[in-house]
Amino acid sequence: MSRFFHGGLSDSESSSSDEEELYSEEEESEEEESSEEEESAEGGDSDEDSDEEGGSRFLRGAESDDSDEDDDKRIVKSAKDKRQEEIEGMIKAIENAQKINDWVTISAEFDKLNRAVTKTSLGTSAPKVYIKAIAELEEFMNDTIKDKVAAKKMNAANARALNAIKQKVKRNNRTYETEIEAFRKDKDGFMVVEEVLESVQVPKKGPKSPLQNVAPENDDDDGFSTVGRGGKTLSYTPESIFKHLRVIIESRGKKNTDRGEQIRVMEKLLEVAQTSYQKIKVLLALISTRFDLTTGSQSYMSVEQWKAAEKEFNVLINTLEASSQFVVVESAEEWDDEERPPQPEEGEIFKVPGSIVSIVDRLDDELTRSLQHIDPHTTEYIERLSDEGTLYTSILRSQLYLERLHSKQGIPSDESLNRVIMRRLDHVYFKPEQVITTGEDKAWKAIPKTLDSIISPRSKATGPASELLHVLCTYLYQHDATVLRTRAMLCHIYHYALHNQFYKARDMLLMSHLQETIHVADVSTQILYNRTLVQVGLCAFRAGLIYEAQTAMQEICGTGRLKELLAQGVQIQRYMQVTPEQERLERQRQLPFHQHINLELLECAYLTCSMLLEIPALAATGSSPDVRKRVISKTFRRMLEYHERQIFTGPPENTRDHVMQAAKALAAGEWKKSSELIHAIKIWDLLPDPQKIKDMLSEKIQEEGLRTYLFTYAPFYDTLSLDRLTEMFDLPNRKVAALVSKMIAHEEIAAALDQVNNAIIFRKGVELSRLQTLALTLADKASGLTEMNERYLEQKTQGQGGFQEGGAQRGGTRGRGRGRGRGGRGGREGDREGGQRPQKNVQFQQQSGFHGGAMKT
Repeated sequence: MSRFFHGGLSDSESSSSDEEELYSEEEESEEEESSEEEESAEGGDSDEDSDEEGGSRFLRGAESDDSDEDDDKRIVKSAKDKRQEEIEGMIKAIENAQKINDWVTISAEFDKLNRAVTKTSLGTSAPKVYIKAIAELEEFMNDTIKDKVAAKKMNAANARALNAIKQKVKRNNRTYETEIEAFRKDKDGFMVVEEVLESVQVPKKGPKSPLQNVAPENDDDDGFSTVGRGGKTLSYTPESIFKHLRVIIESRGKKNTDRGEQIRVMEKLLEVAQTSYQKIKVLLALISTRFDLTTGSQSYMSVEQWKAAEKEFNVLINTLEASSQFVVVESAEEWDDEERPPQPEEGEIFKVPGSIVSIVDRLDDELTRSLQHIDPHTTEYIERLSDEGTLYTSILRSQLYLERLHSKQGIPSDESLNRVIMRRLDHVYFKPEQVITTGEDKAWKAIPKTLDSIISPRSKATGPASELLHVLCTYLYQHDATVLRTRAMLCHIYHYALHNQFYKARDMLLMSHLQETIHVADVSTQILYNRTLVQVGLCAFRAGLIYEAQTAMQEICGTGRLKELLAQGVQIQRYMQVTPEQERLERQRQLPFHQHINLELLECAYLTCSMLLEIPALAATGSSPDVRKRVISKTFRRMLEYHERQIFTGPPENTRDHVMQAAKALAAGEWKKSSELIHAIKIWDLLPDPQKIKDMLSEKIQEEGLRTYLFTYAPFYDTLSLDRLTEMFDLPNRKVAALVSKMIAHEEIAAALDQVNNAIIFRKGVELSRLQTLALTLADKASGLTEMNERYLEQKTQGQGGFQEGGAQRGGTRGRGRGRGRGGRGGREGDREGGQRPQKNVQFQQQSGFHGGAMKT
């Protein structure tokens, strides 16, 4: 039995190297204490009568009785000796694996060897045996890599292990570069020195302290020092900056990485940085690490971190402007020599890898994301929005820096400069002129007076905002052929429309032909197109151009997806299933609140324009069966029909009720009541000069009321005095005569104007009867059916040349049929091979509406 216990003790003391790695320092100290107790117990000097010692004497007696030879052979080893044996065993395993070219084993043993050396050499230098092993391993690895034939014969696992250990050995040997050089100069002498030192060492007596491996005390005032991994004291000096940066960059993106601690380390490195190159490298890494703190699309960068990143970006720009020999470009190569930082000569340019425009983009995106998440009706949103001024200054400074690279140093930066100018446009295109001028003035005051821009000089900062927009957009027109050019054009049109320059905005929009290609653009560009189209409609409304306003807003306001198309809210449709991923993307596209267009104002303007167009159209058609085909606004018709079906109609409560009741009053000839209801809408106060808008609407209601009256009661009159109309609708006599003449010219009424008697003479018998109308409708449908039949026959008989040519010829000569536009009745060209269907042109004309509007998917 005693031999069994004794065997257990000896086994635990000489455990394998794999088990030893799992032991902690405390376990090792306990083993040493237990071994010392056994030594004292064997001596027999203790005379205490405790139970434990009694038990140990009993076991000791049994051991001495059974075998005295085992006690003589048992050797007690310290933890250091055990570690030394483990290291030698691992080195031996690596050497054996080298003989058979087993890189999988070499890689595993190399990792274990490094861990063991890290534990052994805390606070001391690495063992000479370890230095010899890693030096010889590097030489063997280089020889293996040079042997191309042997490398090709390796299996996949061995080749992967060789590639992995190649990086490990290079990275590890950088730490021991001095020792390895000393070993390679004198291999025998290097190892002899260690043996002499080991023989001279005298073992220290006394209990082993558990805090023996902690870093030495620092002489700071507080008595504390920063300790890194492994217990080593961290010292931040100008010489160690790149070493610390390399460790931080290598750990970037890995799990369980404390980014906050990395930021604190880099802030200390920035304090001790002396040269411009050191500051640039630290600032680039520091700003990138701050951006890494934000993970996921549902969170945004904290205000403190954002302001710190923005401040550091300004420091980076100042450093680059002061040290013109260093430039930050994306295409630069990394400088590998950490011991010798680059020192460019006079006139030489050294390129540092990095991206100024990417930092600007990220700062802008993080500000937008924070504004998306903050409640816009709180003071926090206003405070956060005030940071836009400092961001705009940073964008302007980055533009000046990129201009200097392009013009003075000859470094191509067209793409980056285009992106920065587009960011600048995104911040100004939707603002009133006074706000733009004030922001430009503040931004230029924060920039040193020695700096100026070639594209947008400082002298134009106090000029009209339209000139600034024109200069920036023109630059992108000339130097960019990507989507930025499209976005710049849309921003330009939006700005013109916002400042009541309707005809400029309309002409630019039509000449750009964006409505033909916008459906293939990205979603953000489609949103900008929708916003521009709506703004053009509002501009036309303010100018009193009712038809142009209605046709411009029709494509957006008539869809029922107004919020979604303008990116001003997530609108879930009925019976529509949306995945969480789609909803997340939809929320990411939302615009900040200060960029929103008032949806209630937009709906009110659209419904008012629709009322002024639809009510006369309804009166003109009467009971004609073609009434459904001449719908101008389906949305307005649907609302009007719903309102008319209501049994009881109370006083108007919202904008929609006001417009619907005004439409009913206008249809009944009560233009004064209609005008009062429209004036009672409070949303008009949001427009500039609301009284002018109300006067314009009153005049339009009077005119459309006159047209509605003539359409409704023309069959009941033989003659009608213009003075009577002037009295009824409170319009000037000349205005009434002009309206009547226009209706007669457009053949809207069958009448003649008697200027001698100042009266309208209606012609009877020219209106079609109901039977005639139905007969014409039947003839049109029969013609369309015949044409469809011929098309189907051509498809079935394709390949028979004679018949196909005859069909094509007939298709070219056929011209009967109904016109499909609002232009009324007319011929239609055969749209087979003989007659091509003409392409629709988008124009502001009475015959063809203003089409457009991106349907975002």
